[in-house]
Parts: sequence; structure tokens; C-alpha cells
Amino acid sequence: MQDKNFDKLAQKFAKNIYGTPKGEIRAAVLWRDLAPALAQFGDKKLRILDAGGGFGYFSQKLARLGHEVVLCDISAEMLAQAKEQIDASDTPLAIRLVHAPIQALSITEHGMFDLILCHAVVEWLADAKTTMEGLLTMLKPNGLFSLMFYNKEAMRFHALVSGNFDYVAADLKVKKKVRLTPTHPLYIHEVKLWFAQWQMALLKESGVRVIHDYLKKQQAADFDYQKLLSMELEYSQREPYISLGRYVHFLGQSTATHSE
Repeated sequence: MQDKNFDKLAQKFAKNIYGTPKGEIRAAVLWRDLAPALAQFGDKKLRILDAGGGFGYFSQKLARLGHEVVLCDISAEMLAQAKEQIDASDTPLAIRLVHAPIQALSITEHGMFDLILCHAVVEWLADAKTTMEGLLTMLKPNGLFSLMFYNKEAMRFHALVSGNFDYVAADLKVKKKVRLTPTHPLYIHEVKLWFAQWQMALLKESGVRVIHDYLKKQQAADFDYQKLLSMELEYSQREPYISLGRYVHFLGQSTATHSE
């Protein structure tokens, strides 16, 4: 089984990620979680790896703060979009583009990192746990790991409230996959076990889109998306809403005294 490459869907995928209200929610929740953790480093210039980062939304945001970023993606089209945006930036951005599967990354070639981002990637991987363990060999002691994954239980609940009972009965498997539906969604408890095995302290746990995906399809003409965003931020770190997030964000910090 192969990992997903978004070359043919680059434009659509990029638009779906950050060109919509759901994209704004994603960006706001992730940044709300990341910003305080980054503050612990003070004015230090960090080395950051954005693994499977596509066109590099967070790579660019972090580079604008003066950090040095390696942006890796398997999709040449996504990286071409990233290059266009980086080249068009008003200020020079220290971002190195690497066209490769994230499994090919190594300490020998890229060194160690203070922060590793891996957002909306693991649910497309045939062997997510092994791939993440490879990434974490490049994380410095006390380094941060930001992992956002597609939540299988929320996928099930969304199908239930949509009345797709046959889909649920088939354990969320269909003969013909929707192109942007992840192939390997994960359970929250499963990923928590991984973090414990990796000696990773869980600093933040947030649901991403805990309300948006359950809204009634028809909203009033004056529906206020800013209020939706504020509600998403308010409820994203409370249960049972975390467990209903379409994605879940874990921000961990390595407690290992040496690279495993």
C-alpha cells in the first residue's frame, strides 16, 4: 500500500486547507496551541521541520518570525506553490524546500530540530507509527512535536448524524474512496499510547473543527463565521468536544535525555 501523493489535487487541496472557514479554524486552533510553547524558547532562532507541509502555511508563518525551516513534501506541485509564495514574500524567508517522502529524511542530511510539525499527514500513511518514529530521531532533547491527525471516532459520529448507517456498519469502508477522505484515520487513545512510548509529554490536546462539521447545512444569511471561530477556540480543549474534532492536535515535548 502506497502513501498518498497530492500532485494531481494540489490546487484543490490547498484551497480546501486554508481558503475556507474550516481552514481558518484549523490555522487558529493550531497557532493558539503552538504560540505559548514557542515562547518558552525566548528569542532563540529555532530549527523547524515541516514534514509533509504542502505549500507551507506554517513554514512561512514561522519563517517570518525569524526561524529556520525545512519544508518537506512528496508533492512537487505543492512545493511549487510554496516556492511561488516564498518568492513573493516581502521579507526573505529562511525556508529550504525538500522534495521527498518524509521517510527519506535523516539526521545525516538535515540535522536536528527544535520543533517538528506533521499536520494532516499520518492519516494518509500506510505505516504511520514507524514513520513518526523515524521523524522523532531528528528531534532535539526537550524539542516539540506538533501532530495533527484525522480522528476516526469523529469520522464515525459524523457518518451517524448524517444517516450513513451502512457506511458505519461497514466500519467506514467503501468500495470507491472519495479522493480527499483519508485512508488511515486514527483513534485518539491509539496516538496517546504512541506518545507515551516515545517519552513525549502531552502539552496540548485540542479538537480541530469540533462544531463546524456538525452544523446544519443551511444557515441564516447573516450567519457569523467569526462567532463560529470564537466558539471553536472556546470548546476545542474541552471534552466531549475534543473527541468530536474532525482532526485532533497533540503538542508534545520530548522528555528523553537522548535521541532514541
